[in-house]
Amino acid sequence: MQRPDFFDVVVASNLFGDILSDLGPAVAGSIGIAPSANINPEKKHPSMFEPVHGSAPDIAGKGIANPIAMLASFGMALRYSFDMGKEADMLEKAIANTLDAGYRTGDLMSPGMKQVGTSAMGDAIIAELAKIAG
Repeated sequence: MQRPDFFDVVVASNLFGDILSDLGPAVAGSIGIAPSANINPEKKHPSMFEPVHGSAPDIAGKGIANPIAMLASFGMALRYSFDMGKEADMLEKAIANTLDAGYRTGDLMSPGMKQVGTSAMGDAIIAELAKIAG
């Protein structure tokens, strides 16, 4: 954890891999923004894309979950499973632009930011995506 730049690939058991995949984004600020993927590079078998935090059942239905990790995971699926790199780039730019505009869910709040819930964050990203797509 002290020198993550030292590793290109980390192979671990499911338990330790899960712990490491939670620690990385938590140290960076929130696991609510981290996408993950289990990619089959030969595309012979399906790949799996999901937020690092999984389904977050402890906050389900409360309107406080950060949708960024889910949307970013979908962006990775567009890029790696469907060869839709242009669309993935647009989604990633929409997420970045929304964050640059100051929108934050509670897990990312800091002074001067606009705190929004799950739906409002998703709506802001989709509105930004519509602008980018023209």
